[in-house]
Amino acid sequence: MQVLKFGGTSVGSSKAIEQVCQILKQHKPAGKYAIVVSAMGGVTDKLISCGQLAGAGKEDYKSVLQEIEQRHLTAIRELFPITAQSGQISQLKKKLNALENLCDGIFQVGELSARSLDKIMSYGELISCYIVAEKLKQEGLNATCKDSRELIVTDNTFGHAAVNFVGTNHNINAWQEASNADYTVFPGFVASSPDGETTTLGRGGSDYTAAIIAAAVNASVLDIWTDVSGMMTADPRMVSQAIPISHISYEEAMELSHFGAKVIYPPTIQPVMDKRIPVWIKNTFAPEDHGTLIQDSTERNFPVTGISGIQHIALLTLEGSGMVGIPGFSKRLFEALLRERINVILITQSSSEHSITVGIHESDMLRAKTTVDEEFAQEIHEKKIDPLIVEKDLCIVAVVGDKMKNHHGTSGKLFATLGRNGVNIRAIAQGSTEKNISTVINKSDVKKALNLIHEAFFEKPLKQVNLFIAGVGNVGSKLLEQLQQQQAYLQEELGLQIRVAGVANSKNMLFSEYGIKLSDWREQLPQGDASDMKQFIERIKSLNLRNSVFVDNTASGEVAKTYHEFLQHGISVVTCNKIACSSDYHYYKQLKELARSYNASFLFETNVGAGLPVINTLNDLIRSGDRIHSIEAVLSGSLNFVFNHFVNGASFRNVVQAAQDEGYTEPDPRIDLSGVDVMRKILILARESGAKMEMNDITNNLFLPDECLNAPSVADFYEQLDVHAPHFGQLLSNAVAAGKRLKFVARYEEGKASVGLQCVSPDHPFYNLEGKDNIVLYTTSRYREQPLIVKGAGAGADVTASGIFADIIRSAR
Repeated sequence: MQVLKFGGTSVGSSKAIEQVCQILKQHKPAGKYAIVVSAMGGVTDKLISCGQLAGAGKEDYKSVLQEIEQRHLTAIRELFPITAQSGQISQLKKKLNALENLCDGIFQVGELSARSLDKIMSYGELISCYIVAEKLKQEGLNATCKDSRELIVTDNTFGHAAVNFVGTNHNINAWQEASNADYTVFPGFVASSPDGETTTLGRGGSDYTAAIIAAAVNASVLDIWTDVSGMMTADPRMVSQAIPISHISYEEAMELSHFGAKVIYPPTIQPVMDKRIPVWIKNTFAPEDHGTLIQDSTERNFPVTGISGIQHIALLTLEGSGMVGIPGFSKRLFEALLRERINVILITQSSSEHSITVGIHESDMLRAKTTVDEEFAQEIHEKKIDPLIVEKDLCIVAVVGDKMKNHHGTSGKLFATLGRNGVNIRAIAQGSTEKNISTVINKSDVKKALNLIHEAFFEKPLKQVNLFIAGVGNVGSKLLEQLQQQQAYLQEELGLQIRVAGVANSKNMLFSEYGIKLSDWREQLPQGDASDMKQFIERIKSLNLRNSVFVDNTASGEVAKTYHEFLQHGISVVTCNKIACSSDYHYYKQLKELARSYNASFLFETNVGAGLPVINTLNDLIRSGDRIHSIEAVLSGSLNFVFNHFVNGASFRNVVQAAQDEGYTEPDPRIDLSGVDVMRKILILARESGAKMEMNDITNNLFLPDECLNAPSVADFYEQLDVHAPHFGQLLSNAVAAGKRLKFVARYEEGKASVGLQCVSPDHPFYNLEGKDNIVLYTTSRYREQPLIVKGAGAGADVTASGIFADIIRSAR
């Protein structure tokens, strides 16, 4: 005999029931069948609502009963010809009248008992069983309907009754011998107590009914037909990359179902596992899909089979020095919870015996707190232990797999993956079989955690990185262009899927959890919300996406002050904004320490030299044990451009104007010409070399007259350049007379730093530095005779964007 179970969505409409009939007709040559059906999808919830409304004295239950009646009447009218409907409608009305009478009685009494609720809930399965059996008869099949309450015997625990397998198996075997029908349809979920009262097997119990029958008749296979194509590696509603599991062991299926995989009801596995009956989970609406076959362990090359989770968990912690070395505390704790019928989902205890922690459903935490504190009232009064500590808003994420036991590093990989992304683990539990590693985390992190773990164990070729970009001007827009251009290469060659989940400029901000389309972000951004940095940060935190990176393309001091908020949430920061790293030393150091503490990257290569590897080269020297003796550099592409074009006969004013027109200077050229930008850059290099230095420790040898610097406006500044033309002409003539060239040079040596205009001779590496190029000379213990030189384009949106791009890839890898 073969047993098939069809869930609520599989019999949820006339079309679905017709599909069930087609599936069963295809099984015709294989012998006799036991078919277990659930109530129509959503009907059980409405039945519960009826009982609760009636018990509360609210007449609204009558309108809910009408909805239930109408739904089943519609199904009958769509499934059967008019000439055959009267008999079915008459039987339906008979059942619904009995249900209405039951609810009326509850309404009059004003109380809903567990016994009455079980009886109310049973009508969903009883009615769907009748309709399916009648439809099979109409299709010409030898079918009948059998009430499961006549076969399955339980205790009197209404709501979640325990099965008496001896009596149940006897009844099922007797039915099997006497039955002449090819197809027998059973209502799932329902059973009866020894005195004949209706009981239920718990929500989802139709699976259990099917397993009980399959085990009793030694079925060749148990098919569980549902609305998904088998068990998945994770919940597809939470993890879009989840994939079906083709084969899974009984033990793995049991673990996953206990930890929230809703495809199969947890108690279902035990009866069929004892008889080694294969269980095949199939999709009613895609019967050609393979589904999931549950059977004895199969060989696989990967350790983890699936990831599951339970929401709404509370942790109870009993602790105190009075527990150490004293037996009986654990026993008393569990007995107290047992008295309140509180199920314990997870247990962990410190080796010092100073504390024991258990996980329970959040709905039970108040009762748990009361009963445990009462149990240990004397010890709490004597300060031997503390009152029970209760933590809520948690969830359990479980990693399941038969092969984890023999695969080294699985738990390390799990914890490292979560830790790198700021997911805090509150408790850990692992059985001695090593088939399950369970972690308790904040429920706000559950989606992020499931995606991270799935990526780590099932998506090795592709790692998803989520970017939040502030600033989409010259540099930001070039970065987005480069990201779009390189998407295919990054996926194919580096295994990186880089998505832009948020962008912002000074006016608007735009978010998309699934990635902003880079081909039309310019059109989308104006449709976003008004820009607000505080709201931008909060939205990033609330999205809580894995492998998140904040990218700052601005020159804003306000934005630079927010980096710590990202880092302390495990969000990496990549920035070309120099303000943070050149601000107060304490803040610079704090950011570096936060990055280390929270396993986040803080990368700012483009702070100095745009796309040139200036900072990375310096860091590599220091990490390898080299010592920096001095740094000498031309660090301003705009100033280098100015002095390369300031030659005999040229007007200094016109050269500066040309630099501004080309976009090489800030809108106010004084920001560049004052040397402050170069001071920030040499300060950053000095700090990265290990110096504890502030901006006011740097000597700035100004070449601009005070009248130029202090001019009220940019226009006034240019007028002052004309006024002081002789001053600039003298600077140039002095250099030419000496056979030298003017360069704005930054220098750091043995704890001291300075910036200023210098005349460099032809034999100096700076002499032939053309255009807007930068150059840095590192004199170190290893490069003492001949300095290490980094040279190249040090300004421009393209090269700066490429430097940011490189930092993003570094943070991801």
